[in-house]
Amino acid sequence: MNNLIRPQPGILEIAPYVGGKAAVAGVAHAVKLSSNENPFGASEKAREAYLRAVHNLHRYPNTDHAELRGAIADVYGLDAARVICGVGSDEILQFIAQAYAGPRDEVVFTEHSFLMYRLLAHAVGATPIQVAERDRTVDIDAILAACGPRTKLVFLANPNNPTGTMIPMSEVERLADNMPRQAILVLDGAYAEYVEGFDGGLSLVESRSNVVMTRTFSKIYGLGGLRVGWGYGPAEIIDVLGRIRQPFNLSAGQMDAALAAVRDQEYVAKCRTENARMRAWLAQALEEAGVPSDPSHANFILARFSSTEEAQACDAFLQAEGLIVRQVAGYNLPHCLRITIGDEASCRRVAHAVAKFKGTR
Repeated sequence: MNNLIRPQPGILEIAPYVGGKAAVAGVAHAVKLSSNENPFGASEKAREAYLRAVHNLHRYPNTDHAELRGAIADVYGLDAARVICGVGSDEILQFIAQAYAGPRDEVVFTEHSFLMYRLLAHAVGATPIQVAERDRTVDIDAILAACGPRTKLVFLANPNNPTGTMIPMSEVERLADNMPRQAILVLDGAYAEYVEGFDGGLSLVESRSNVVMTRTFSKIYGLGGLRVGWGYGPAEIIDVLGRIRQPFNLSAGQMDAALAAVRDQEYVAKCRTENARMRAWLAQALEEAGVPSDPSHANFILARFSSTEEAQACDAFLQAEGLIVRQVAGYNLPHCLRITIGDEASCRRVAHAVAKFKGTR
């Protein structure tokens, strides 16, 4: 081993991200409810667009994402020049960390937030600063108290993953207005489309020079397997991010499918309505079985158990029943299980199995 060849500081502090489990040994056709995927998949229009892309596999895709950016701008009422596209919203978050944080800088996030925020801080050599939440809900006063002269980024998911909780935009505005002047507020809107009438913070981006928002096609649009995301922010920041983006980071198939998906807002509305219906039903069913949860604004429920041991035992029981949910000990919630809202049949199976485990059925 050559001891002179060393990675950049912080990289060895990264614990590799582990995605939701997808299979159970010995169980055929298990129902996967561990990765917050849309149970209905992508819209038919998006699927057809992706199939048509096969005829041009020998061609390089365009480098400016102009058509996709234009469609996103049309649907959401934005300036296309301030939209940037990436390999999932994760890549946009990576661009932001790479461009605006480094050694001796601090990156702030909350204790039950997306694991990637800590990973990105370590990847650029910055110091991750974890802030306590209040009853699994973001506490703006705690975030502001943690900010200081070295703060460069504040990551905030709203709705949050894996809690599903959400704070009002007035609180987000208060955070943006009182952060250190050298810091950027990054609004992660991966689940924003699941909230009826919610703009995910777009209005805040339009009125502030220190706010950037990210979105994804992996959740309500059902394109998790294609990895497409986008960001929106002040022109100066988007210009910087564009300078470190690889020119061919998205394939033609990715862009074509995403373009068709974002244009199909009728399908999005249908998925949002069905998710809300089954989310309310499942939360009530779990409550009746003795498993509480906070009101969720996303496409999952964070089910709380009496102990870590009970959560683990329920997870094992569900797997034996062919149901895969997500343990969230890595999110500092070892006594909880995150359950994706599936179709009605899947939700009823989960409710029945949990009640059976709890002895209430």
